[in-house]
Amino acid sequence: MADIPAVPEGNTILVSPVGKIAPWITRAIAENMEEVFGFKARIIPLLDDISFAFDPDRNQYHSTLILEELAALCPKVGLKVVAVTKEDLFLPILTHVYGEAQLGGTACIISISRLITGSDMGGVNSGAGRIVKEAIHELGHCFDLRHCEDDTCIMHYCRKLADVDKKSNQFCRYCNIFLSDNIRALGE
Repeated sequence: MADIPAVPEGNTILVSPVGKIAPWITRAIAENMEEVFGFKARIIPLLDDISFAFDPDRNQYHSTLILEELAALCPKVGLKVVAVTKEDLFLPILTHVYGEAQLGGTACIISISRLITGSDMGGVNSGAGRIVKEAIHELGHCFDLRHCEDDTCIMHYCRKLADVDKKSNQFCRYCNIFLSDNIRALGE
């Protein structure tokens, strides 16, 4: 995992279930956020109804609209928000997204809709790896990391589940340095 410098007291990553999310999912995300980013993590529901972002023509939810609402609802204790939903997400230029983040911003969201499929619905030992990878990836964007060309780096862009499965749960050397620099700048 990343070699993260010490972080200022009081900064917390909020893991926010949107709707009914199995507790093992939010716990797995929170535990990994602390380990990877070095910030305390708390599970705090901020947004329960995302019907405002529903597009009936696509039968999906526009993730950018949800991010704006999450950022506005983030309490002062929260440095960043990682939301998780079971609803299928989209951006207008893509058929679907596993998640979206505000680059260098406060909020990100992932959807388990396409990360846990069919036989994966069993729980912790099935889709947890994909969920955690995508949560780390999206939160990386909130710390201003871009997509990485290294297909094993957690910041690699994934078009399909095989891509998610192939990448590791760690940052490459370059992304790790960039993340450390961005976190260090928060304390200055």
